Amino acid sequence: MTSPSGAATAPRVPEAVHRRRWATLAVLMLSLLIVVLDNSILNVAVRTIAAPPPTGLGATQGQLEWAINAYTLVFAGLLFTAGLLGDRIGRKKVLLFGTTVFGVGSALAAFSASPVELIAYRAMMGLGSAFVMPATLAVLMNVFERDEQPKAIGIWTGSVGVAVAIGPITGGLLLEHFWWGSIFLVNVPVVIIALVAMVLLVPESKDPDPGRMDPLGVVLSIIGLVLLVSGIIHGGELADFTAPSVVLPLLAGVVVLAGFVLHEKRSDHPAIDMSYFGRPAFAASIAAGALGFFALMGVTFISAFYLQSVRGHSALEAGMLMVPLAVTQVVFAPRARLVVDRYGARGVCAVGMLMVAAGLGSFGFFDASTPLWVLEAVFFVQGTGMAHVMTPVTVAVMQTLPREKAGSGSAINNTFRQVGGALGVAVLGSALSAHYRGEIEPYLTGLSTGAREAAGESVESTLAAAQRLGPAGKALTAPAHEAFLSAMHLTALGSAGVAVIGAVVVALFLPGRVGPRAEQPEPEQVPVRTEPPGE
Repeated sequence: MTSPSGAATAPRVPEAVHRRRWATLAVLMLSLLIVVLDNSILNVAVRTIAAPPPTGLGATQGQLEWAINAYTLVFAGLLFTAGLLGDRIGRKKVLLFGTTVFGVGSALAAFSASPVELIAYRAMMGLGSAFVMPATLAVLMNVFERDEQPKAIGIWTGSVGVAVAIGPITGGLLLEHFWWGSIFLVNVPVVIIALVAMVLLVPESKDPDPGRMDPLGVVLSIIGLVLLVSGIIHGGELADFTAPSVVLPLLAGVVVLAGFVLHEKRSDHPAIDMSYFGRPAFAASIAAGALGFFALMGVTFISAFYLQSVRGHSALEAGMLMVPLAVTQVVFAPRARLVVDRYGARGVCAVGMLMVAAGLGSFGFFDASTPLWVLEAVFFVQGTGMAHVMTPVTVAVMQTLPREKAGSGSAINNTFRQVGGALGVAVLGSALSAHYRGEIEPYLTGLSTGAREAAGESVESTLAAAQRLGPAGKALTAPAHEAFLSAMHLTALGSAGVAVIGAVVVALFLPGRVGPRAEQPEPEQVPVRTEPPGE
């Protein structure tokens, strides 16, 4: 690859680091694997954890959402700060710290005695993940030259697909042979291997001139994000976004984040240069990632209930059925750059978002007898679409920023996606819950008030109540399935609508087809301090 003048581009990465770049990428993928693996395993285990002891913990629908969202709350709230710390004190250091915390949290979560304990340890795992996720992408940007970064980012994105594929299958196998806590305990040996590999192979890198700290900006970002995400989660738990306990933290979060933006604009040493958001490609890429995660996370949450509660598949079978969603990302994400080179990011991402919308919208027409090959085809379309969205938008975000700011850039990218995912689970989950309760309540009139409230929470709650009633409860099974399908149809169509909005955003603001990649100017950079392992 040559510069516009035809002269070879001078490498900015030290030769000792550059030689080990692919081995380093493999370690980063392993680090990312343990973070994503945990969530994908949990998605197929929600039904088991909802079962009464000793099979599960007897978690309610709200507690299940908190088990997922406690992780998201801490993760999203600290991502930005973790990225800044990585740029300042060293990405390898924060990667080792985050991986260790995640491993300890996983071990403790495996032996939780109650849903409340599980939620607490999931929050601890979210703390560790907040330091892992931005560091992996920041290290990648500092061991690969610009011309290889799109390929490396594609492989990095595809590793998410590997975790999505391995997670449900691993979770299903573990749940068929061991107790529910094994889905967390399995993280521990992977963490140990990852830590050893990081020490041996990952180079240290940091911003050589980070400037003064911006403590007020850091505090405002944490408070604002935690308030915003907690309001979103609580709204999903109540299935009501007008309750004062939901509106107040939401408004407070928006006000604090607005204060953060104003502070950053006026500061002579901002934590993040807000002018980056004035660049259409950067802003549109961030928005596309957030909208994509909003749509996908909402439907992913209900897929486990559809496959297990309505279709009657085991956790392992549900995991196997989701494999096309993951394999397509493994196959297509590393190759998405080739399609972008030919057709441009705008067209590729717009079509990818429309494919995601089509896949999500298909759930609006599924019933209890939909052929499995149709379901597999839909997962294939969804996965292919996501692969052709996430890789280009991640490249667009990361290559907008100078290399020394890779940690904060990665954190911004992932923060918006996590907030989008939390919104997806909360908003679409609350729509599912509210619609389900409205549909099933006429069939629960024979129960006591307390039992009626509990049975109306979710399809699993209704089926559990039916089981407790014995032969008399069999009449509830069919209405529960029908009520869930009706609620799923509404949720799926809402998700598809959000994905269509994402397609419009990228079609309007992402760049179209451009010239050779090397002709695109790299952001002005200062030499980055990158030290090979052991130095």
